[in-house]
Amino acid sequence: PGARRRLTRARTRWGASTRMPKYVAFLRAINVGGHTVKMEHLRRLFEAQGFSGVETFIASGNVIFDSASANAKALEKKIGGSLREALGYEVATFLRSTGELLKVARHKPFAAAELEREGNGLYVAFLAERPGEEATRKLLSNANEVDDFHVSGREVYWLRRTKVGESKFSGALLERTLGAQATVRNSTTVGKLAAKYSRAKGAGIDVTGEGRRGGR
Repeated sequence: PGARRRLTRARTRWGASTRMPKYVAFLRAINVGGHTVKMEHLRRLFEAQGFSGVETFIASGNVIFDSASANAKALEKKIGGSLREALGYEVATFLRSTGELLKVARHKPFAAAELEREGNGLYVAFLAERPGEEATRKLLSNANEVDDFHVSGREVYWLRRTKVGESKFSGALLERTLGAQATVRNSTTVGKLAAKYSRAKGAGIDVTGEGRRGGR
């Protein structure tokens, strides 16, 4: 029995040490602006780069994969370069580990009453780097009775108190304001991804509503 316990502990340690990091790649300019990419083709492009466990989540440019590398910045550069070569246009890539994504989904910068009010929607913009103080102030100065913003790390939480077509703010304006590329997802999409792929199995995550199609 003692030998079996030691063997079990050894296998557990070995399994934990060899478990590859799992990432979610949020891709900009997939299935928007005339750039149509089938998800099967996108999966093959990631597999061709040597990634394993490749899956896609809805058609807005969300790719889940395993990689032996823990260098997310190097992976972003590698993926972006490969997609540019394969698709013929720039695809900015924003990686988050499943652990990071869980924290993003659990962060609640706005009151629940705001999120539950009919017509309101919450969006998350993913950035490569945390915005500087000046860029953050510039973005927050755009807050009004329709649009409100909260910056946390490399994410911008965007509360829209109206229908999409009635807001004067847009993803393109957000990029110009921050001086940086970003890709925006509905918070429901973010919550569903975190719930499905994080080891916490979505504990404490509200995933009600519909995901946003199209990934700017």
